[in-house]
Amino acid sequence: MVGPGDLTNKRRSHRAPRTKAANRAQVFDSLKVGGFVVHHHHGVGRFAGMVKRELAGVERDYLLIEYRGDDRLYVPSDQMESITPYLGGEAPSLSKLGGTEWQKTRSRVVHSVSRIAQELVVLYQKRLVTQGFAFSPDSIWQKEMEDLFPYDLTPDQARAISDVKADMEAARPMDRLICGDVGFGKTEVAIRAVFKAVQDGKQAAVLVPTTLLAQQHFQTFSERFSGFPIRVEVISRFLTPAQSRDVLEKVANGSVDVIIGTHRLLSEDVVFADLGLLVIDEEQHFGVTHKEAIKNIKAGIDVLTLTATPIPRTLEMSLTGIRDMSLLNTPPTQRQPILTYVGEYDELAVSEALRRELMREGQVFFVHNRVFDIDEVSWRLSRLVPEARITVAHGQMDEGTLEQTVVDFWEGRYDVLVCTTIIESGIDMPTVNTLVVDRADLLGLGQLHQLRGRVGRSGTRGYAYLFHPADVVLGEDAYERLKTIGENTELGSGFRIAKRDLEIRGAGNILGGDQSGHIAAVGYDLYVKMVEEAVRGLKGEVEPIVPEVKIEVPVGAVIPESYISRTDLRLEAYRRLAMCASSDDVDQVAQEWEDRFGPLPGETKSLLRLAKIRARAIRAQIKEVTVSGMGRSSLVSPFVRLTPVELKASLSMRMKRIFPKGIYKEAERALIIPISKASDPMLAVEHVFEELIEV
Repeated sequence: MVGPGDLTNKRRSHRAPRTKAANRAQVFDSLKVGGFVVHHHHGVGRFAGMVKRELAGVERDYLLIEYRGDDRLYVPSDQMESITPYLGGEAPSLSKLGGTEWQKTRSRVVHSVSRIAQELVVLYQKRLVTQGFAFSPDSIWQKEMEDLFPYDLTPDQARAISDVKADMEAARPMDRLICGDVGFGKTEVAIRAVFKAVQDGKQAAVLVPTTLLAQQHFQTFSERFSGFPIRVEVISRFLTPAQSRDVLEKVANGSVDVIIGTHRLLSEDVVFADLGLLVIDEEQHFGVTHKEAIKNIKAGIDVLTLTATPIPRTLEMSLTGIRDMSLLNTPPTQRQPILTYVGEYDELAVSEALRRELMREGQVFFVHNRVFDIDEVSWRLSRLVPEARITVAHGQMDEGTLEQTVVDFWEGRYDVLVCTTIIESGIDMPTVNTLVVDRADLLGLGQLHQLRGRVGRSGTRGYAYLFHPADVVLGEDAYERLKTIGENTELGSGFRIAKRDLEIRGAGNILGGDQSGHIAAVGYDLYVKMVEEAVRGLKGEVEPIVPEVKIEVPVGAVIPESYISRTDLRLEAYRRLAMCASSDDVDQVAQEWEDRFGPLPGETKSLLRLAKIRARAIRAQIKEVTVSGMGRSSLVSPFVRLTPVELKASLSMRMKRIFPKGIYKEAERALIIPISKASDPMLAVEHVFEELIEV
């Protein structure tokens, strides 16, 4: 039942290295005109697009945000880091510019967040003081086993494996989430962690949601560990009662090193001799009762969780630092995005989809998630496409029949598998390249993404048809789910879909249900940031103040449309630049732009120079850099740690070497630097920073 893919790790993979910037933990969703955004200082507004404005004869790009009434805010492109898309549920009310409403809202949320932060810190401290097992460094066998992997690791995989090993070698229990799309290599990370645990004499348990996935993992792990004295067993409903008892006895006496199973592993009669690592695959499929049982198992042991679309609670805890998280964003080189169609059910479209797949000698998953009439659906399909060989599979079939049906389909004896969502996890069939779901409106966003990931795994173009009935009015949530899955078709979109799921389902609260109103008030991204800041404060981690830098230098500094024509790409380019914290970061962005869009125009080079000035201003805690039309440059720095007298002496001594006529206004704490009209204002400011960067 195992084919090439992420479970067997037999996939051709020659991947290009990624840039550091591509590994941002929080993926930025492109701003959309008409969408809601949150400005950290001014509140919730509606993004009206990017506009050009001319000030002092110089043209710049600004983001236009509309607020209540006729209020408008023009945000310079270099201050985009202060804006985030609004996530929080229903459409929010717009803030009023200049009023106190937003500040009151923030204060109310800050007060509530402080209580949440205290609870989170307690959890964090408990985790720190809980005594775990510190695994030994990699053994010789570890390297030998890893060298058997026939493909190059992606940079993401290598980073995740390194993080997992560091966690396992630490004395406190590991709790790490590996988030990556179907086929992006999560299983290889788990295989290496399991092998490392066994090398120290510990047992490892791999918990999966379905019997089919358990069987596939059993074959995958057995094959990888076949050259080593490691015993791998599986426990699922495919086993007879006698076989199950025999496996459990060997788990209890320690003769089984790796046990793979479904929720059967959570039963009270399952006793481990010395469990050291628990791997939870596709954790979004386990319910509340299963989660409680998992808590009892994982107390004091290392836990590794794998998922393509983390549930909101898991994602919240990862983004706020309670759980560690590693992202796998690099797709296999041969993998192509799945062409996705969302619309009303159409028999003609279904017929064409099935026949097109048959013509290219492929197979089809037809998902009908209701057992009571699934045979009738199969009969209708056979009448619609008589030449197709069709079979049925669902979870209520007896174990032997289900297993034989899936094996027969995998071996090509059938063209179409009419099934329930049992194929959502674990089914790895490279010849299946078309998916049809007849009631996609009844499925969750994570389910739809997982199902779509089951096709197109061999490099062949995959198709997904997500239908809803023509005579049914979609609810708001169902509409948003289908809209989201239709819009997010690119590879690696699982994390973004999970964040969107937060908005549709409601983010709720990490530890309860009383925070949803606060999240709706300020937006999810700002809420998470406020929680992070509160947690850092309680842990005694002082975050340096980063001023909102205002830079006004009369030079043309834009990304022209002739260089990057698409507005969304220009927005992302501006945001990448706004996130740069050093000159090296700016140079890296410049290299990316040249590689992607070609030689830099003059005004874009000026923009990059301004970005370096901004990065140096942040380092020097300077709030404003201005070259006025009067021919002077002022630096206003209320955050400098020197006393006014010390600052004045330091500045005077430095500035006399540069500009003998420099002026320092102590009352305003402003340094005025006369500049000749013939001077290059950019060079003048850069010269000032060369002298003042230590102040």
